[in-house]
Amino acid sequence: MITVHHLNNSRSQRILWLLEELGLPYEIQRYERDAKTSLAPPELLKVHPLGKSPVVTDGDATLAESGAIVESLLDAHGERSGLRPDKGTPEYRRYVYWLHFAEGSAMPPLVMKLVFQKIKSAPMPFFAKPIARGIADKVLAAFVDPNLQRQMAFMEAELAGGPWFAGAQFSAADIQMSFPVEAANARGALGANAPRLKDWLARAHARPAYQRALERGGKYDYA
Repeated sequence: MITVHHLNNSRSQRILWLLEELGLPYEIQRYERDAKTSLAPPELLKVHPLGKSPVVTDGDATLAESGAIVESLLDAHGERSGLRPDKGTPEYRRYVYWLHFAEGSAMPPLVMKLVFQKIKSAPMPFFAKPIARGIADKVLAAFVDPNLQRQMAFMEAELAGGPWFAGAQFSAADIQMSFPVEAANARGALGANAPRLKDWLARAHARPAYQRALERGGKYDYA
């Protein structure tokens, strides 16, 4: 039996969604973030040395990293699922690109934005607040926000070629891309210039398998 070690408001929601799309039975082991730090609890260290989620266990196998989990599950169970285009096709090349873009390019500026926003509101001596906030504002304005805006514009333009990231058909690349798009939307990065991304997100959220994953996974702030 597949067990998903599921952390609230995390990338592991994507794995629940993938398993629902594949129609595979699975169990959920739940973990809650620390209310003050938002970090994963130490119990996850017993499952994987990095103590992060998602982690999937299946018998003696332990799988970590979202993209690796997606590929492993599709290799084992997704031959006829339609969630991965045929190799050698333009759609497959796009699928591979977006599968890796999600974490390799899309998430780093979003994480940086979250970190520097937290720095601005973090408790500290009163005399240090203006300095910390000034540094955070400069990094956000000079580096983080321009990169984030460029990426959102790129993703928006790429969806002009089809309704889904790999083309005409929904694929696991869309599942992998859901977290950065949801995070960008939650942080106000999807404005009036991103109608295709907003439409993509609405259609992704409307999929029955996505809805079933929400029911199984519980409260998810990005939905």
